[in-house]
Amino acid sequence: MMINYGLDGKVALVTGAGGGIGRATALVFARSGAAVLVSDVNEASGAETVALIENAGGKAGFIACDVSKSDQVKAMVAAAVDRFGGLDCAFNNAGINRMGDDEYDDAIWERNMGINLSGVMRCMREEAEVMLARGGGAIVNTASINGLVGNPGQPAYVAAKHGVVGLARHGALRWAKAGIRVNAVCPGVIDTPMTAPLAADPQLKALIDGMTPMGRMGTAAEIAEAVVWLCSPAASFVTGHAMVVDGGNTAF
Repeated sequence: MMINYGLDGKVALVTGAGGGIGRATALVFARSGAAVLVSDVNEASGAETVALIENAGGKAGFIACDVSKSDQVKAMVAAAVDRFGGLDCAFNNAGINRMGDDEYDDAIWERNMGINLSGVMRCMREEAEVMLARGGGAIVNTASINGLVGNPGQPAYVAAKHGVVGLARHGALRWAKAGIRVNAVCPGVIDTPMTAPLAADPQLKALIDGMTPMGRMGTAAEIAEAVVWLCSPAASFVTGHAMVVDGGNTAF
C-alpha cells in the first residue's frame, strides 16, 4: 500500500539521495506532496533521482554537496530556501562504509568521521537555523544498528554511528520547545549499492540472511517509509528516538 504522509506544501532535503536509501526516501517525500531538494556528490545519480520524481508528477531540484565541507553544506541548505521557499524536513543520510579497510589508519578514520559524523553535525546546524526561523521542522539522521551495538571490525564506522544517535538526542533536547523534532533511523543490513558487493557473494549473502531473524536483507523502501513517517504529522510527539529497522537483528 502506498501511504501518503500528508506533506503537501512542505519542503524536504535529502542528502546522499543519488541512490539507495536516500533516493527511496526522496521518492516517498515527493509522493507525499513535498518539494524535494536532492543532494549528492554524484551529479549524474542525483539528476536521475530528480527525473524519477518529476516523471511521477513531483517537484524536485538538485544540488551537489560534499557534507564534509561546511561551505557546501551551508550552500545546500540555502538552496532549499531559495528554490522552494523554506525547509520543513531534512534527512541527513549521506555516508560512507569502507568495509575491509583498516579504520585505525589516520586518514581512513578522519575521512569516516568527516562524512559520517561531522557531516551530520554540519547539516543539522544549518537546517536547524532555517527551521528555527520557520517555526519548526523535523530532522532525521541515518545512524545504523552499529550505532547501538558493537562491531569488532569497523571501529570508525561504529564510533561515528553511535555519535549520530547522540547528535539526534542532543538536537531533540535542544530544539524541542522550538518545534523542531530530531530523530535517527538505525537500519540493519539493507540491499543497496553500498552492500551490493556483499549480496553478490552467494555464501556471504546466505550468511547475512541467516543472521537476520526475518531471513533476508531489508530494502531501501522499508527504511524510506520509516524516515518519512518520522518527519510527518503522524509522528508529532516523537523526538530523540533511534528507530531500529533491522528485521530483528538487534532483538537478541
